[in-house]
Amino acid sequence: MAAEDRAFYLEHQEIVYESDEDYQYEEVPIDEDFVELDDDLDAAVRTIRESQEDTQATEKKSAPPRASVSTKPEVVDDFVRNFLVKMNLYKTLDYFQTEWYELQQKGELNEEDIGVVPDIYTKNQQLDSEVKHLRKEVDKYKEAALKAKDTYVKLRKERDYHRMHHKRVVQEKNKLITDIKRLKKHYTSYEPTLRQLKQKYEVAMKEKMLTKLERDRAMGQVTGLQSTLRNMEAYRGTSAEKTSELSARSTRLCEKGTVLYVDKEGRGPTQRAVAEERRRSKTMEESLPPTSSHPNDTPFPPDTGVNPYLTQVKAPSGHLTRTGGFRLSTTFQAHSNAVSSVAVHPRKQILATTSDDHTWKLWAIPSGDIIMTGEGHTDWVSDCDFHPSGAKLATASGDTTVKIWDFAKAECVHTFMDHTHAVWGCSWHSCGDFLATCSMDNTSKVWDLNSLRCRFTLRGHADSVNSIEFLPFSNTLATCSADKTLSLWDARTGLCAQTFYGHMHSINHCVFNLKGDTIASCDSYGIIKLWDVRTVAPMTTIDVGPYPANRVAFDPSGMVLAIGSNDATIKMYEVATGQITPLVGHEDGVQGLVFDKKGDYLVSGGSDLTVRIWS
Repeated sequence: MAAEDRAFYLEHQEIVYESDEDYQYEEVPIDEDFVELDDDLDAAVRTIRESQEDTQATEKKSAPPRASVSTKPEVVDDFVRNFLVKMNLYKTLDYFQTEWYELQQKGELNEEDIGVVPDIYTKNQQLDSEVKHLRKEVDKYKEAALKAKDTYVKLRKERDYHRMHHKRVVQEKNKLITDIKRLKKHYTSYEPTLRQLKQKYEVAMKEKMLTKLERDRAMGQVTGLQSTLRNMEAYRGTSAEKTSELSARSTRLCEKGTVLYVDKEGRGPTQRAVAEERRRSKTMEESLPPTSSHPNDTPFPPDTGVNPYLTQVKAPSGHLTRTGGFRLSTTFQAHSNAVSSVAVHPRKQILATTSDDHTWKLWAIPSGDIIMTGEGHTDWVSDCDFHPSGAKLATASGDTTVKIWDFAKAECVHTFMDHTHAVWGCSWHSCGDFLATCSMDNTSKVWDLNSLRCRFTLRGHADSVNSIEFLPFSNTLATCSADKTLSLWDARTGLCAQTFYGHMHSINHCVFNLKGDTIASCDSYGIIKLWDVRTVAPMTTIDVGPYPANRVAFDPSGMVLAIGSNDATIKMYEVATGQITPLVGHEDGVQGLVFDKKGDYLVSGGSDLTVRIWS
């Protein structure tokens, strides 16, 4: 049958799952009725012959009768010739033929001498040929029998080996099943204890967090009391300068409705005045930031809310107002592992990149020539930010440290190590004296670069804080967390001013626009939200999922929002019209995005190890 004429049929079968633990393996029984083969080779050959004869007899009975053929007897001279040829006696054959024909011509040969060969000779010749043939068959069958015997012995040994191995496997399997059942029973007895321990652990963690909050509050109160004591010591002074200052302050307090009692000699406040002043000082200290306790601490600049860059921003040209105006112009491989973030120098055409390969690098753009490489972190580097002067770079890493790098010295000048888990992001204050960082330890910190210490720890998020950013020329900080909330903080006091609720999943990144009136945030399900800072309410919700949105970036005009997605694309969202245009070029998730100061080009870095410039 040809291959194309064959028919194949598929049958649906359901496989029922059965647990191996309750299955009882059966041993393979030994065949007790096994019959040994007869080692007598002659008997084996005789058996084969008998089977062949029976087969031939059956074929003869079933075959139709054939036509009979008469055999003509062989003459003497042909018999002699055949015999000589068979024996390779060719010279003798020539002599025989010569003499035979001569005698035949002379007529000297009698008729009875040259007749047919007697039957006995023919029969003997046939029997001789048959004997030779049978001997060959016997030798062949003997060889086959020997091979069969060797194969049988080999198979029998293998059978015995596999039978023993099967018994051992069955015993081990039954033993393992028994052990597993015992372990499951033993583990089940521990489940209530583990549940209780888990509950105790959660309660202990809550108490720990509450204790930290109480400690911070107590430290603030202690600082306030110390300030009050210093004020009281000042009141007790007897110099004329202090007396006049006290009189002036009394006048101010009276104008505000506070009564200050002075003794008849005018030497200072009475006990009632002191108590009233202490109460008022305590109230003021709770509302104002604590006094610096380090001589090198830097005072925070006044929060005027004026951003000088706003006057320099021009509305983008016609082709840039459309989100599809950006095109890929430059691509280069930046690191040997995923690029985690990118940052543009505030005044020069220099780009900083960080990577999971534990390094950061500086590049000349748009040429892509490498300028500097920084090595020092012992784990992936998650984020970086240029100092406002452009002379330093801050990097955050998974090794729980934040490093400050000085380009003039080409080295790390300081390392902050107060975080207890990986640090996700960092952001410089516009004055350059303060650095804010966020971490997986659920906190954010504000560092003073002059005293080289943590000024405030921002506690309030219940999960990892994934990004942090200073509002330019302001003391306001924005943080987003895996607890699905967004918070605004006052860096001068370390207190939370506002909290935004609305995301249903972990928030990966948030960013201010240049005006500071809008915040964009993205979460792990590709949901983008624009928030109005003044009303503390969402303005717009954009769904670019289901892939996570890793980073967002406003252009300087605030009219275009770039969204880096895990599907290897950048979504360009036009705020005014709601139009979304994808930029395709990366081969893996986009992890970093940044516009230049003028909004002429966009730089992106991704998990495909490359940096791409869109202009």
